[in-house]
Amino acid sequence: MPPPGRRFLGRLPLPEYRYLADALRAETLGGVLLLVAAVLALVWANTPLSHSYETVRDFHFGPGSLGLRLSVEHWAADGLLAVFFFVAGAELKRELVAGDLRDPKAALLPVVAAACGMIAPALVYTLVNTVGGGDLGGWAVPTATDIAFALAVLAVLGTALPSPLRAFLLTLAVVDDLFAILIIAVFFTSDLNFLALGGAVAGLVVFWVLLRHLRVRGWYVYVPLALVIWGLMYNSGVHATIAGVAMGLMLRCHREEGEEASPGERVEHLVRPFSAGLAVPLFALFSAGVAVGGDALADIFTRPETLGVVLGLVVGKAVGIFGGTWLTARFTRASLSDELAWSDLFAVSVLAGIGFTVSLLIGELAFTDDPRLTDEVKAAVLVGSLLAVLLAAVLLRLRNRVHVRLLAEEERDEDLDGVPDVYQQDDPAHHQRLADSYEKRAAEHRARAREREDPGAGDA
Repeated sequence: MPPPGRRFLGRLPLPEYRYLADALRAETLGGVLLLVAAVLALVWANTPLSHSYETVRDFHFGPGSLGLRLSVEHWAADGLLAVFFFVAGAELKRELVAGDLRDPKAALLPVVAAACGMIAPALVYTLVNTVGGGDLGGWAVPTATDIAFALAVLAVLGTALPSPLRAFLLTLAVVDDLFAILIIAVFFTSDLNFLALGGAVAGLVVFWVLLRHLRVRGWYVYVPLALVIWGLMYNSGVHATIAGVAMGLMLRCHREEGEEASPGERVEHLVRPFSAGLAVPLFALFSAGVAVGGDALADIFTRPETLGVVLGLVVGKAVGIFGGTWLTARFTRASLSDELAWSDLFAVSVLAGIGFTVSLLIGELAFTDDPRLTDEVKAAVLVGSLLAVLLAAVLLRLRNRVHVRLLAEEERDEDLDGVPDVYQQDDPAHHQRLADSYEKRAAEHRARAREREDPGAGDA
């Protein structure tokens, strides 16, 4: 009889459970701000005030002598998003040294799921545009997942989703970010300025030596150095956000003896609020402001480029992630946790079709020569993401009662020691604390019963 396969989407280790809870709180708030910024951009760009929106978005400033006189929109996309990708690099590094990606067997499933979740949308886009005679250059637009937006949706619609599914979505998005970074670096790099690129690489080496070997501390050292590296990377022809990723990957994210948190965890904790609360919402504010009138919405479903983006996000993402996960489980003899169903995983796969921040960025890079098509593709990203939200909402609601029960079991803390009971099932001290807690509550219940029978007994 063949040996049983391992299970996936089971209960998380306690450190991962706590890290996930902290990360979800930050990403969820950031997602809400992102949603508010996107709505504000759409309102601003589709009212009589649209002229002022364009004026602000296209206003140029910066040191022209350094090649950095950019528009507000450009500063948001190339400058502020570098902070977002710095956090993404730090998250990826942490997953590689302390998270699910540390174990090759455990990493296989989210890596394959993320890869399939990017290949399938690209194939859907390519097929639609090959048949319709559209521009194949936008194949990468529907490949990205916006984790902040997805978690914000979960905060509203999937409040009871068990932590293993949330962790799967978070890990999936981290790997997705890595693939998106590679796509930007390989396919959207213009003519290279090797002198500037060499300077950026030299700056990264200095960053590494100061951080990892000399262990210099102090933001006043690293922030100016990071700005120099970013400026050189921008002028090199490589997309400037790659500088943020590289610096994030250089952080030390493993804990040494006596450390409560690694330097990478501390830096990520400090930078994440700026990224989620300011950088990404400002990018959305100046990138999501596109005209979405009746004719524009109709064109989304008739023009092959925009239809390919919508179908890539809604159909390609769901089929790719779910199919990749199912096939990996099937051929590695892994099995789903007993408490969950494949329909739960399909709902999360549909939710991953929310491709906002990076999809908008790639849309700008893919169609730089056609501003009108760029705006139409951005509108398609918004429509595709909205359809993914609506479909995921329906699927999550179908299993909400089961999710509520699972989450209640996961978070139960009868002895009120701050550690969920499921992590202490084999701890004799935990069982003694439970017995003491039950006895205390029983005594209080008996005292209240006597008080009701004889109101004067308590005074006596």
